[in-house]
This record gives sequence, C-alpha cells and structure tokens, in this order.
Amino acid sequence: MASKLFAYLQLTRPANVVTAIADIWAGFAIAGGWSYLISNWEQGSGDFWQNLLWLSLSTIGLYAGGVAFNDIADADLDAIERPERPIPSGRASKNGAILMSTLLLLGGVLAAFQVNHLAGILAISVAFCALLYDYWGKHQTIFGPINMGLCRAGNLLLGVAVAPEVLSKIWPIGLLPLIYVAAITMVSRGEVHGKNRKALFGGFGMYTFIILVIFFTAKIQTSDFWQVIPFLALLSYMIFPPLIRAIRTQSPQFIGKSVKAAVISLIIVNASLAVAFEGWMIGLVILALLPLSLGLAKAFAVT
Repeated sequence: MASKLFAYLQLTRPANVVTAIADIWAGFAIAGGWSYLISNWEQGSGDFWQNLLWLSLSTIGLYAGGVAFNDIADADLDAIERPERPIPSGRASKNGAILMSTLLLLGGVLAAFQVNHLAGILAISVAFCALLYDYWGKHQTIFGPINMGLCRAGNLLLGVAVAPEVLSKIWPIGLLPLIYVAAITMVSRGEVHGKNRKALFGGFGMYTFIILVIFFTAKIQTSDFWQVIPFLALLSYMIFPPLIRAIRTQSPQFIGKSVKAAVISLIIVNASLAVAFEGWMIGLVILALLPLSLGLAKAFAVT
C-alpha cells in the first residue's frame, strides 16, 4: 500500500509543487498581500489569510494534476525511454492516475473560485494550458516552451488575483515566469539524447534577461533595490554553473542536472520578485521553501 501511494506521489512531482506554491506567494507579494497581512495583524486579516490558503491549495491541485497528466500522456514513450516511471513500471495504473489527476485539477479550480471569480477563471486557464502542453504543446518546437511558460505565468498571476485591481495594472509581470520556464523547457529537450547546443545557449541568454529585468524592476519599485542583489546572486549560482557544464559536454546527464537546478530555482526567482515589491523579509519567507523543495527532490524526480 505504501509503495503504491509513493508511486502516485511520484506522478505529482512534489518538489516541483513547492515551486508552484512559491509562484502564488510571489504573486501575493506583488498584489501587496503580505504588507496588508502584516499591517493589519492586530485588527485581524482573516479573509486575506484564507485567500492565501485557498490559492496555495489551488496551485497544488493544478500543478500536481497537470504534471501527472504529463506522465499519462507519455506512458507509451516512457515504456521505452523511462521504464522506471510509475505507469510503465506498473506501480501505478493508468486509470488510477487519470482519476487522481482529474480530481486534482478540479480541486485546484474549485479552490481558486473560493477567492473570487477572476482567480477561478485564471485557474481554469492554467488547467487548460497544462493539458494542452501534455497532449500537444510539448511536441511543438516553438509553441511548446511558450505553452509551458503560459502555465507558470498564469500561476503567478493567480497569486496576484487576490487583488483584481492590481492584476489589471501589472499583468505584464507574468511574462517573466513565461520566459524563464520557456527557457527551461527549451533546454530540457536534450535530457534524453543531448546535442542541443543552440537551445542551451538560448536558455543562457533568457536566464540572463530574467535576472536583469528583476533587478531593474526592483530599482523602479523601491529605493532599497539593492536588497534584491543577494537573491539574484543566489539564483545565478544555482542555474549558471550546471548550465555551463551542460553547454561544454552536451551530455544528457548534465543537461538533466541543469534543468533540475533551474526548476528548483523557480523558488529563488519568486523570492527575488517578492523582494522587488515588498522587501527582503518577504523574500526570505518564500526562500524558506527552497530547503523543502531540495529535500523532496532527493526522494522524487524533478524532470
């Protein structure tokens, strides 16, 4: 029983789910939610706490359901390339995985509607983009990375949706996770066979662009923009060394490590965004998710 439960948990990629929670918390910071909670601590801010909880539950369902459907869609291919995965190995049944994934996606959408209708619509959009990627988008050379990036962009904006009036003004911020995740998706295409030097250099350029944009966003948002520098330095330390090794070797092994580092580093990207809008303390709150994600990555596959 325990081994079967573990197999279904593997399908949801728990370490990655933690990075999705970081999306929500960063979006919440962009919306000014953390400042509101702190400033109204004594007066009570139950609704905002509940909204943060609902949105966190929503992204857990959306992300876990979306990546599990990815394994379902790839079951036949995984039987050849990754026979150790839960479905081709027989540790999880395909029908059981479909039921679990469907319930997770529906739960994610319902949780978002507990906050407001805008959040619910965004959750439906994220679920749609995830399924589109699983069954079609990932096979498209150009649209595939964009498709995956749209999932993350929607997820970040889902956190901002706690304050619809803010979302209507700052929605372009969703382009940052879109570009970052599109870069990861592009790089990841060499995980099995390697030899994707152009994609690796493209990823390097896109990561660099994201770091520069976050820095200048912080400079625009606050006079204490320097607070974001240590977070961006940590992000650079996490993503660039493994990517450079992948570029040098063209080895699927090192490409896989680069992808894993970039996925986990989504937490640092989100922490950096939070610093840009609400200061280093909120950035540390989100960064606290990193050890949890790294710990889970030791037990569960990230890619």
